This record gives sequence, C-alpha cells and structure tokens, in this order.
Amino acid sequence: MGDRWLVEVDRSLCIGSAQCVHTAPEGFRLDTARQSHPADPETDANEKILAAAENCPVEAIMIRLLGSGEAVFPPEE
Repeated sequence: MGDRWLVEVDRSLCIGSAQCVHTAPEGFRLDTARQSHPADPETDANEKILAAAENCPVEAIMIRLLGSGEAVFPPEE
C-alpha cells in the first residue's frame, strides 16, 4: 500500500490561476469565487497533485503525509 496524503489549499494565498486544475484536474476544483480546493483532501500519493503543488504560482498548496503530518510539499527546511 502506498502513501496517503492530506492536501490543503491556503485560500488566503490562492489567486484562482487554475494552474492546479489544469495540472491535476482529478485533484482540484475551483469554487464560484475561483478559489481552489482539493477534490478529496485525503488522497493516495499522486505525481500530478505533487506537480500542481510545485507549480502553484503563489505556493498555496500544502501536502502532508496522512497520519504522521510529515511535510511532502513544501519540504520543511
């Protein structure tokens, strides 16, 4: 069994660029205010979701390991 992730979007940072939706359409949705949110906050580890977080222009997407809370993205310094 692979890793499970908790995916969060900091809505105070999200600018509604929809980059995440284009990169991982199964992982993110925009609401009526054009704010991103994860389609399912608890998800299997997924390269497209990681790519969406890495490519977010305002770094609004955080990914942690479900259970331990260890940072996947952004990596802890």
